[in-house]
Amino acid sequence: MQVHDLSGGDDVLTRVVGVAHRARERYGLSPDAAVTLLNVSENATFKVDDGGTTAILRVHRLGYHSPEAIASELAWLEALRDDAGVVTPRVLPAPDGSRVVTVEDPGFEPRHCVMFEFLPGAEPAEDRLVEEFERLGALTARMHRHARAWASPPSFTRFHWDLDAAFGPVPRWGRWQDGLGVDKEAHAVLARLEAELRRRLERFGKGPDRYGLIHADLRLANLLVDGEAGIGVIDFDDCGLGWYLYDLGAALSFIEHRPEVPHMAEAWVRGYRSVLDLPKEDEAEIWTFIMFRRLLLVAWIGSHSAAEIAGELGAGYTLGSCELAERYLSGS
Repeated sequence: MQVHDLSGGDDVLTRVVGVAHRARERYGLSPDAAVTLLNVSENATFKVDDGGTTAILRVHRLGYHSPEAIASELAWLEALRDDAGVVTPRVLPAPDGSRVVTVEDPGFEPRHCVMFEFLPGAEPAEDRLVEEFERLGALTARMHRHARAWASPPSFTRFHWDLDAAFGPVPRWGRWQDGLGVDKEAHAVLARLEAELRRRLERFGKGPDRYGLIHADLRLANLLVDGEAGIGVIDFDDCGLGWYLYDLGAALSFIEHRPEVPHMAEAWVRGYRSVLDLPKEDEAEIWTFIMFRRLLLVAWIGSHSAAEIAGELGAGYTLGSCELAERYLSGS
C-alpha cells in the first residue's frame, strides 16, 4: 500500500506549509505574499496573494508522481485549453521558466510544486445539478474526443485507473478492506461487489473506444461554474489512462446515494451524446463505474485520514456503500 505522507499528522502539514512559504522565492514573489492553505487531499493546495495578484500553489505529496508525470499532466491540460477550448488553469512558470519547481524540505525529501492561475467560478449549485450535469457530459465528451486524437509528447507518462490499480497487490489508494467501518458484514458485501466489478469490467474490456486518457476526478469540487461562460476544470493531478465512463463515476464521488443521481446520470449521457456516440451497451454499465469509483473511495477514506472530507464521511460512507452494493448486486 502506498502511504499518503500528508496523513502523517500536524508535523507533516507544518513542514508542507513551510515548503509553500519557501516556494515564494522560487517564483519571484514578495516574501510578504500571503500563503493560505485551501485543502489537503492527495496534495496540499494554497492560495497565494501577492500585491493584488492571486494564484494557486500546489505542493505535491511524496512518491505519487515523478516530475515527468507532472509535466505530462500539465501538457494535457494546456493542450485541452489551446486545442479544444476547455477552460483549464494556465501554468505559471518560475522566473527561470520551470513549470515544476522543486523546493527543499530540510531534513526530508524535497517536494515538487506547481503554480496555477486562479480561475473564477464556484462549484455547481445544489439546485442545478441535473442541468449542470448535462453541460458536464458535453464537456467530458469534448475532453475524450481531444484525448483520442491528441499526439502526446514522446515523454508522456501517466498511471492507469484499472482493476490492478484498484484491487491489485499494491492498490493506488490502499485496500478497501482497510477502509473505515469495514467489519465482517461489510467485508462480505464489498467482497461480492469487487468480484462482480471484476467480472463486468473484464468483459467490458479496454478497447480504444472505451479506454484512454481521462481526467479521473471530475467531482464537483474540481468544477468551476462561471455564469454562462461554461464550466472550468481544475486539478488534473489524477489524470491518466482509464475507462471513459470512469469520468462519470468520479463526477458523482461522495454523492452516489442521492435520489437525484439517476437523473444526473441521464442528463450527463444526453450531454455526452451531443458530442460523441455512447452505445447502449456502454450506457448499461454506468452503475458499474459508479460502484467501481465508490469502492475505490472506501479505500481512499481509509488511507487519507488528514483529508477533511474523509473525516466527515468516515465509517458512514462504508455503510452507505454496502447499501448501494446490495442494490447494485440485486440488479435494482
